[in-house]
Amino acid sequence: MKTNRRTFLKTMGTIGLFSIVPRKVLGGNGFISPSDQLTKGIIGVGGIGKSSYHFTSSEACRLVSVCDVDQKHLQQAVDLGKKKFGTTLTTYHDFRDLIRDPNVDIVHIATPPHWHALMAVEAARAGKDVWCEKPMTRTIGEGRKVVEAMQRYNRIFRLNTWFRFTDTFYGLGTTVQPLKKLVESGMLGWPLKVVVSGATGFTWKFYWVGKDNLQPQPVPQELDYDMWLGPAPFKPYNAHRVHQTFRGYWDYDGGGLTDMGQHYLDPIQYFLGKDNTSPVKVEVDAPQQHYDAVGIWRKITYTYADGCQIVLEGEGYESKGKVPYIEGPKGKVYKGFECTIPDVMNKLAEFPDPEPQNTDFLDCIRTRKKFALNELNGHHSCTLVNMATVALRLNRKELAFDPKTQLFIGDDAANALVNQPMRKGWNF
Repeated sequence: MKTNRRTFLKTMGTIGLFSIVPRKVLGGNGFISPSDQLTKGIIGVGGIGKSSYHFTSSEACRLVSVCDVDQKHLQQAVDLGKKKFGTTLTTYHDFRDLIRDPNVDIVHIATPPHWHALMAVEAARAGKDVWCEKPMTRTIGEGRKVVEAMQRYNRIFRLNTWFRFTDTFYGLGTTVQPLKKLVESGMLGWPLKVVVSGATGFTWKFYWVGKDNLQPQPVPQELDYDMWLGPAPFKPYNAHRVHQTFRGYWDYDGGGLTDMGQHYLDPIQYFLGKDNTSPVKVEVDAPQQHYDAVGIWRKITYTYADGCQIVLEGEGYESKGKVPYIEGPKGKVYKGFECTIPDVMNKLAEFPDPEPQNTDFLDCIRTRKKFALNELNGHHSCTLVNMATVALRLNRKELAFDPKTQLFIGDDAANALVNQPMRKGWNF
């Protein structure tokens, strides 16, 4: 592990020789007693990290610390902690200090995506379990690093998109489970085509793009901009680069596609039974992209080796009228689980339900069982997103991909974006 803090290097280099586990996982069997209260720390409290869904304390898991490079965000989190829990949270400016806090069992990463992989790997090395916001990583190569770290240090990892196992799947009007069961039944035939369009809400945040004429501005006193950039290339500060609008720049994210893409694509990987593979081709129809600022796109098509396809519709391609969400040789499924197969629900009742999933993250930590959406399947669904961003950034109409090597075929420039170098002083 190479980072830009010498003392942290020395400490973590020593810890890395052992698979250190959280302070409560000290029994001979490696399990946490159900009576023990877990603890968590949140890195990044300027947005979703401070939301009511994540900024919580309970008898099962207590929030003990927060970290942010913006002093205003940090103070707001402290004030919220006092208001909600009646306690003063421990605060950190540097995420590495939170990670090595012995009072923290779970590290919740709620930063911009250019930080996700580096923080997850360091948390795993320190013996922490990880809850990470989506997209899981900003590049395909970073995803592989997270997978390797979680397996090497035997950590429990949760990616925070939940539609493969709970909640109505955005605008589709159904949970994923009936879709999974229908696909597994074979009644639709094979191969399948899945179209994610405005009819299912995918246009939400579609115009989260960047500006290509940013002018340098003074850095606010409360923000450590150099630390905010971290492994990302240095670019002069402009307020539009950071906080709520950072998604519009390739160095940190990939616009609405990466912000929402894994929410939509992960459940599709799941019900198509493709959690352990990737498409062999991505095709992109889009205007030429700026080297720095994310732009719009019109259509993205993924094709798997067996002929299955996923189509994402963007500007100008949004289907009109009634469009099937899933279409196979033998039937179609529309919004609201409306199906062209007669008496489909009664027929489905004759087939087994999908295998149960481990959806209680805290229980997974206690029992050391993999969470339903973990580093493995999460990496594969994030790879879908990152395949498209590579094609967009290079203005490629089509890229061939090898799911086994997780590299693009015959395109050195594309593979350079698979494993992008980090800024000097930062590395895995």
